[in-house]
Amino acid sequence: MSAITRTALITGASAGIGEEFARQLAAAGWNLALCARRMDRLESLAETLSTAHGIRAEAFACDLNDAAAPTRLLHELQQRGLVIDMLINNAGFGLPGNFVDNDWDTHRQFLQLMLSAPTELAHRLLPAMRQRNFGRIINVSSLAGLVPGTAGHTLYSAVKSYLIKFSQSLALENRDRDIHVCALCPGFTYSEFHDANGTRPMVSKMPKFMWMDAATVVRQGIAAVEAGKIVYVTGRFNKFVHSLVKLLPDKLALKLVDRRSKTFRHRN
Repeated sequence: MSAITRTALITGASAGIGEEFARQLAAAGWNLALCARRMDRLESLAETLSTAHGIRAEAFACDLNDAAAPTRLLHELQQRGLVIDMLINNAGFGLPGNFVDNDWDTHRQFLQLMLSAPTELAHRLLPAMRQRNFGRIINVSSLAGLVPGTAGHTLYSAVKSYLIKFSQSLALENRDRDIHVCALCPGFTYSEFHDANGTRPMVSKMPKFMWMDAATVVRQGIAAVEAGKIVYVTGRFNKFVHSLVKLLPDKLALKLVDRRSKTFRHRN
């Protein structure tokens, strides 16, 4: 980390991986712009981290399901005089069930939050990073983006795969300007994610060795982006799964993932 005080924008910062990014970056001396829908939790977190680490932490109520939200967020950042050196695109959720189980408006909001918003935020913040010859972008993807798609949660793997390819291209385009872009690919992580989408009873039956805690995921993610790693899979088990899928013929890998996913993917 640079000795210069820098600022990180974290979406989905009120819980889970996003909150842990805030805690670890604050401890490292980063100022924070925290974005999520739950303003009470954000303000409490901002106050706690400001007091504990002597950094500036600002809370922004922001619903990235709204297509106009990125523009409003960046306007507020400018109004408060915050210059963003690190973008952590973390906000997201899972949409259980088969593709036709949800109406199009629900899918549209999912794509806005999970695909359009992170892409737009990167597009709007990158020019200033390029001018300063410094920047860090972490797109929180998933192991799901590196293995064959599954039935149920139809758009989730597709979007996470997009974030990986997007990160690779951005990294190559900006590698001569000290701008590091990393697609962070965790597997199952202890957080509120599965409570929010109603799959907690299913995933709770899975072996503990398949799970990681958010603190470890974030610690590895920060180290990966600083080291210039473009795609980073967290944890030994997830790395094993990724390696296994790459070695198997596509047809066999798809069959294997489909069979295993029945234990954690809701489908009709």
